[in-house]
Amino acid sequence: MCLIVFSWQPDADTPLVLLANRDEFFERPTEPMHWWQDHPDVLAGRDLRGGGTWMGINRAGRFAALTNFRDGRAPMAPKSAPSRGLLVSAMLDATSLNDDLSRVERHAHEYAGFNLLAGDLPAGKLFWLGNRSDHVGGKGSAPPAIPVADAIAPGLHGLSNAVIDTPWPKLLSRRDALASALLHNADDDALLQIMRDPAEAPDDALPDTGVARTWERSLSAAFIASPAYGTRCTTLLRYHRDGRVDIIEATVTPGQPPNVLTGRRNFTFSVNISRT
Repeated sequence: MCLIVFSWQPDADTPLVLLANRDEFFERPTEPMHWWQDHPDVLAGRDLRGGGTWMGINRAGRFAALTNFRDGRAPMAPKSAPSRGLLVSAMLDATSLNDDLSRVERHAHEYAGFNLLAGDLPAGKLFWLGNRSDHVGGKGSAPPAIPVADAIAPGLHGLSNAVIDTPWPKLLSRRDALASALLHNADDDALLQIMRDPAEAPDDALPDTGVARTWERSLSAAFIASPAYGTRCTTLLRYHRDGRVDIIEATVTPGQPPNVLTGRRNFTFSVNISRT
C-alpha cells in the first residue's frame, strides 16, 4: 500500500473504517484479495514475486497493512533483504500481537524502509511501527537502532510513504474527505471514490524525498496513473464492534479511468469476539 486513511475509534460501533490504495508496477505479478489456500484463515491479496502481501486480516481479527518508506537518498537495500510484504503475512499467521511486534522491532533493520500497521481489532489494539524514525530528508531518516511500536490514538489518521500522519497533500485531502464522508453516512461507492482522486499537488507543496521532481509530482496524486506504475487496487475495510468484517476490493488495470470501480470483490465474515 502507498496511501492509507482510516478512522480508529475503539469504543464506537464501527471501530475501524479504512481506505487504502496499493501502488505498484503493473508488471509485478499479483493475486487479488482471497482466502489463502495454504493459510485458510488469512484473507489478503498476494505478491507472487515476494510471497507476502500488502494488507490483510485473519478470522481472529488480526489486521496488518504496510507501506514503503520513500527515501531516494538512502542506499539501495541489498538484494538479499527480505520482502517487506512478509512482515504482513507473518502478522496474519500468528497469535500473539505483542510477541510479533517485538520480533519486528528486533529485525526491522534487515528490511528496506517500511511502515507497518498491525492490530488485534477485537481487543481494541492498533499499532504503527516504522523502521525510519523521522521525516524523509530529516536527521532521523536513517533506521533507528531499535524501533518501538506506537499505539494509534483514537481519531482520523493517514499513512503514505513517510512516518504516520506526515502532512503530505494527498494524505491531508483524503483524510479530510474520509471525515466528511463518515459525517454524511456515505455509501460504499462514495467511500471508494475518495481514493480515486488523480489530482497532483502543486510544486510548492511537493515533499522532497530525493527522487526526480517529475516523479515526485506523479506520486503526489492519491490515484497514480502512469503507464508502468500506478494504483493497482483500492480497498475499503470496516470492522464492526459485533465482530463483523466487511471488505470491498476494486482492482485497476493500466489506463483505467480513476472513477471506474471494476474488478470488485466483496467479503463479509465474523470474528470470534468472546475473548474480549
